[in-house]
Amino acid sequence: MVRTFYKGTRLDGWDFYTGNTINYRENIGKTVRVPKDYPDEKCQLCHDSVLHASQKPNDIFIGSKVQCSVFVVTGKPVIKDKQKCGFKEVFVVEEIPQDKLDDLFGWRYSEACNLVHPLKIEPPKIGKEQVELLKEWASVWASVRASIWASVRASLWASVWDSVWAYIGSLFPNIKKWKYVKHRSGEYPFQSAVELWKQGLVPSFDGETWRLHGGKNAKILYEISKEELQK
Repeated sequence: MVRTFYKGTRLDGWDFYTGNTINYRENIGKTVRVPKDYPDEKCQLCHDSVLHASQKPNDIFIGSKVQCSVFVVTGKPVIKDKQKCGFKEVFVVEEIPQDKLDDLFGWRYSEACNLVHPLKIEPPKIGKEQVELLKEWASVWASVRASIWASVRASLWASVWDSVWAYIGSLFPNIKKWKYVKHRSGEYPFQSAVELWKQGLVPSFDGETWRLHGGKNAKILYEISKEELQK
């Protein structure tokens, strides 16, 4: 049985290593060879002695960038480790369409290439919906912080970065269980922060007061004490 591998390239089809050695898109249905033919015993990974491809789709990002093109190739490796394989030559079978890469990788690749920047979104007028989302986020945040950082004092910047990580976590829907917080199976427990983020609102907490920031200069649009928010 012919084994298939995955090759990540720049968006234009050129290899990442030099950007001008091999264009895989122009060679679909053809065999491409390594430019310099080293003896097998001198071939090394992360070196121009081999062409690189991976058995698992997500391993292509070792040495590649998130925004990429992906090709299915076949060949016989002359060297390999757990993530990468090195070839003297590969046959370029096909290119996987960009709109199929989310399914291939098992996470929201398309959104990762176009991340939402909340401070570039016109924020809404703060109303009941936003306050309820903030209340939910504050509850989840406190639960997780109590589990992980029981001895760490609350800080404004830590709370902002937690929102960043909550948004990034939402790009991985295949993760069904998140540590340090109770939630129903398959439910993303940090969704409240994500919904605020996508509305152009970034929560912060200084240990006493919760705030919602928005707009170009991260202006404070709403603030409430933790006691009032818990009511």
